[in-house]
Amino acid sequence: MPIEKPIRPPEPRAGSERVQLEGWLDYHRATLLMKCAGLDTGELTRRTVLPSTLTLLGLLQHMTLVEVAWFDVVLHDSDTPFPYTHSDDGQRDRDAEFNDFTFATPEEIADTFVTVCARSRELATDVSLDDLAKKMRRDGPVDLRWIYLHMIEEYARHNGHADLLREVLDGSTGV
Repeated sequence: MPIEKPIRPPEPRAGSERVQLEGWLDYHRATLLMKCAGLDTGELTRRTVLPSTLTLLGLLQHMTLVEVAWFDVVLHDSDTPFPYTHSDDGQRDRDAEFNDFTFATPEEIADTFVTVCARSRELATDVSLDDLAKKMRRDGPVDLRWIYLHMIEEYARHNGHADLLREVLDGSTGV
């Protein structure tokens, strides 16, 4: 059963800084799911723009991991395990989320993505935009505002990749 097309929220056009940041992040989250919707496993895992190894399912797994990294691990310094990673001979495969499609079915991966995004929203609810993340990055502290902006940038970049991958697969362009 293919990934279902989500209902994408409208682009935020007015509101407080927080409403705008949260709105744009949710818009981009839904956009990635839209790019994956309706495709079978073979299409979701096809490397269509060689020599790149990017795939739509790899992007979805990657962004699930990124959500956990920023909202669970950095913002709250939790020990939440990263999804879609594994170790070979004690060494972490840093690109497993892009290359290993045996973690779960595409539908389960999409469900996990939706669940993780909901958790990210919940974890940010009681945090001020000015509050610093509990885990210090090696290049210095970041606040929630920075995390939101970084996440929007990360999604926008990968949604551009997803646009190209989807167009090559079936000619779909735009939203």
